[in-house]
Amino acid sequence: MRPSIKIEDYAYPLTEERIAKYPLPERDASKLLYYCGGKVSEYVFRDLPSLLPADSLMIFNDTKVVPARLHFERESGAHIEIFCLEPIDPVDYNLAFASSQSCSWKCVIGNSKRWKGDILRLSNPEQNPEIDAISLKATLEVKDERTGVVRFSWDGGLPFSRVLEIAGTVPIPPYLNRETEALDTERYQTLYAKIRGSVAAPTAGLHFTERVLQAIRDKGVVTDNVCLHVGAGTFLPVKSADVADHPMHREPFTVSLELLKRIRANKGPLVAVGTTSVRTLESLYYAGVKCIRQGSPSDITQWEPYDEEYSYTTEEALDALIGYLETNGLSALRLGTRIIIVPGFRFRLTDRMVTNFHQSESTLILLIAAFVDGDWRTIYDYALAHDFRFLSYGDSSLLVRK
Repeated sequence: MRPSIKIEDYAYPLTEERIAKYPLPERDASKLLYYCGGKVSEYVFRDLPSLLPADSLMIFNDTKVVPARLHFERESGAHIEIFCLEPIDPVDYNLAFASSQSCSWKCVIGNSKRWKGDILRLSNPEQNPEIDAISLKATLEVKDERTGVVRFSWDGGLPFSRVLEIAGTVPIPPYLNRETEALDTERYQTLYAKIRGSVAAPTAGLHFTERVLQAIRDKGVVTDNVCLHVGAGTFLPVKSADVADHPMHREPFTVSLELLKRIRANKGPLVAVGTTSVRTLESLYYAGVKCIRQGSPSDITQWEPYDEEYSYTTEEALDALIGYLETNGLSALRLGTRIIIVPGFRFRLTDRMVTNFHQSESTLILLIAAFVDGDWRTIYDYALAHDFRFLSYGDSSLLVRK
């Protein structure tokens, strides 16, 4: 049964000075709130390995943020900002990034009312010769209220991934209320980022340094990666009074066959780094149910976890996914998910979570509330009272599920 949840019940007082506008000089020097058994204690992030059981399996999201924000101008001089969300033609991320002449993307268009459909040319106020050489242009193909489909074309035969590196900027969150700066290119990216496709960082991972990762491995904790490309929907506030009316955007994810087998054999706690890893892991159960019922997996819809009481065990669901991949000679599961995790959700895989402190009245606060069985105010009241820094560049927490 779909829950009826009033978003106003998940508000807290977040003032501008509590939002971390910049990262700390050292990634692992941030504060770490530890929530376990209804109690809160405080550490530094580099203490994280000491809080993890040695038999844990820890899952990271190795998606990589692309410099997806582009600044164009009309002949009239009007500036139009285009923020690439996901590829349309070709629809596959790898093929889109490899395109050497043109490709189409779904985009958020800033100042869109002033774009009359003419071909835009890339702004180049600093007279960068590389920008002149590619001669990047934008043509509007489809337009709606918030987004549009934009076709990009360029000269020189470079792959679109390189075009973005030359012409784009890292799309830091709008709530930082500042322009992207040079340090964001490095710091708004995890150390282990590998697979291009996100327009927002999985920010729980921003605290990890090589020494923390090594200390985790030295303790005996097994680590592995999923990949979920984070969309701009992560920035969108819940505007509807009832969460049931809030649409979740599709985000593509990949989980290897090897990891599925590792999860199936795992006996210790499963620790997810970030809400994106949680959403990926919890989507696996419903993908497995589809395998059992229809012989193959498909995308996870927003309210699928709430539409019925599922009797299949987690082991049965994982076995079905593993069997499907092996039978079809596939090395990884590639799907999309719109799953929303709100109070009342039944967690099937995730036992512990590393996560930052999220925006008031957001879907991420709802996920936290579901994970700690409604006790989210204990966590946030402590963080507010003890000078924790909030949002993407802010402090961290390790939450143990009740």
